[in-house]
Amino acid sequence: MNKRHLISALVLSCLAWGAQAQGSPYPSKPIRLVVGFAPGGAADYVARAISDAMGKALGQSVIVENRAGAGSSIAAENVAKSAPDGYSVLLASPSSISVNPALNPKLNYTPKDLVPITKVTTSPLVIAVNPNLGINSVQDLIARAKQNPGKINYATSGNGSAPHLGAALFTQLTGVDMVHIPFRGGAPAIQSVIAGDTQVTFGTPPSVLPMVQAGRLKGLAVSTRNSTPLVPGLPGMQEARLPEYAIEFWYGLFVPVGTPPAVMKRLFDAAHSALAQPAVKAALAREGTDVSLSATPEQFGAFLTEDAKFWVSLVKNAGVKLD
Repeated sequence: MNKRHLISALVLSCLAWGAQAQGSPYPSKPIRLVVGFAPGGAADYVARAISDAMGKALGQSVIVENRAGAGSSIAAENVAKSAPDGYSVLLASPSSISVNPALNPKLNYTPKDLVPITKVTTSPLVIAVNPNLGINSVQDLIARAKQNPGKINYATSGNGSAPHLGAALFTQLTGVDMVHIPFRGGAPAIQSVIAGDTQVTFGTPPSVLPMVQAGRLKGLAVSTRNSTPLVPGLPGMQEARLPEYAIEFWYGLFVPVGTPPAVMKRLFDAAHSALAQPAVKAALAREGTDVSLSATPEQFGAFLTEDAKFWVSLVKNAGVKLD
């Protein structure tokens, strides 16, 4: 082979390699599943429950990355500003999609920067107290709070989180005065109630249930109107004699705007494959979490439009502010 032919062969080889690299099927490297709360809480548990099964469906590792802070806005901004290539996926709740933008118009992202893939789960909140308080029911809690305005502190996973909004709705409906103490995740919030530094939590089931079962917290009720087999032994709010109160939260998957439709389809299919597995469903159910999948990304988008109205209205009517 002469020099000219050798150069031509090298050029063709490089062009062929470049075309192959550009046309590499997605995914060709590990995927980040970004969570806006610290390890040990509901978001972290859901992410870790589905990551392995999603990774097997995609043929690549799905690595959970915790970016706690600012009510999950740090994680949402991180994904919103990532390359729209399908390698950065956000596991989000109403906090980062609806609540935080309503609370803080100066955020460095907007919900329009994120494209919905599918809803994955729904859960109630669990109202629980330090067992040394002698509070055994929701009505006991209301009575104690009215007798001691401003002296009962409730711990949540952060400003604008579902537990924060759940407690805000509770105080709005009952007229009690309790003080919000935000933490950077569900686990540290629960530990503060166990230690007696705070007295009450409106917590997510993965954070609260193990402590209730161990006797370190006293569960009072679930936040849905009726009781649920996901959280056996606790009444719903109707049975707790507060039937006008009902709230639950969801988690869903989002990617940066501009992500190719084919990549979104792969993620959608992988999530549905993962959450159809009995072992994944059972793992989530043990933590009080139900599988709740969207039929299509468009259906999830329509759901978000209506759901945002509830959360934004609650933020305004309950006077929720950033501390």
